[in-house]
Amino acid sequence: MSLSPWERWLGRMARDVERRIETTRARVLGDRAARQVVVYRGFGTCDEVFVSGRVLANRPVGPAMHADAWWRNLGNTLRHLESDEVPGATVHVQFHGAAVTTVTDDEGYFRAWLRPPAPPDNDLWHEVAARVIEPVHDDTQDVAAGGRVIIPRSSAAFGVISDIDDTVIRTDATRLLGMLRRTLLENALTRLPFPGVAQFYSGLHAGTDGTRGNPVFYVSSSPWNLYALLTEFLEHQAIPAGPLLLRDWGISESGALPLRHGEHKLGAIRQILDRYPTLPFILIGDSGQEDPEIYSTIVHEYPRRILAVYIRSVAPAADRIAAVRQLGQEVRQAGSELLLTDDTLTCARHAVDRGWMDKGALAAVAAVSASAGRQR
Repeated sequence: MSLSPWERWLGRMARDVERRIETTRARVLGDRAARQVVVYRGFGTCDEVFVSGRVLANRPVGPAMHADAWWRNLGNTLRHLESDEVPGATVHVQFHGAAVTTVTDDEGYFRAWLRPPAPPDNDLWHEVAARVIEPVHDDTQDVAAGGRVIIPRSSAAFGVISDIDDTVIRTDATRLLGMLRRTLLENALTRLPFPGVAQFYSGLHAGTDGTRGNPVFYVSSSPWNLYALLTEFLEHQAIPAGPLLLRDWGISESGALPLRHGEHKLGAIRQILDRYPTLPFILIGDSGQEDPEIYSTIVHEYPRRILAVYIRSVAPAADRIAAVRQLGQEVRQAGSELLLTDDTLTCARHAVDRGWMDKGALAAVAAVSASAGRQR
């Protein structure tokens, strides 16, 4: 969808303001040089993998602690959000005998496609390395980091594409004050997933025989600045690791504003589906924003590729529930199915009935769900 004239004008104005701020900050702080490079989890096939990341001038934020006070959480979150990116940095990326040198864009991001000379082994995850060639800050000897790339095995029965906010993690995205409190004042160790999510996603990842390694991807409109917080949260909660396709909240060179939540998600999901044309997928989201509409569009665009759509009901308004149910009918007519539910257990039962998950995983979801119910 193209930008309207007023959006283009507003975007150019905002971009100009952003440039002036960056120029002033550079004048005050001096030229920016790299102190860290963040390598995001990548994905691909045995023939080609996609690796991305970001070069930053600020130092990494330390890991969260359970005992951190709210004011420390607030300070750390603001440090994540206030990134000091390094544009024009030269980055060398290596993967399984392949190497490429690339340059970061205006927001400090780098992107690279690598074609290994020989197929990697059958492991699900593979190591990748990135090193900043220049500019490197005088007080930092070596700016390098490792990352991982997922290559689904041939044994994978399907993939999972999931939203994060109000799907995996409680965010209260439909309530501004609640969302700000959870996002700013809590940390990766104190925030909680919905009951049974870890067990459900682990069950889908393992498949019916426990060895499938069905890949899980996370597509969210959260900013890339929160990448470290989200990966730390997923690891702490034992939720299966997967590439995170987040969103750049900066203003592009064309003046495009970061307003189009739906377009970001549609583009990311299409990128995944196109990368694995023979792999069917399960889509998981919530009713709070546009997930049902986005997923319905994908079901129609990719016939017979979407096994099911699971939507967590977080918007209690009757008209929203009715709208999602109407989309469910359209999804059914297109050859898939949409399940709208308040809890994870219902989705787990459905997955077991369809032969996508083992009954042992269902029992684990049920146990956690029952425990959560008793604690209310």
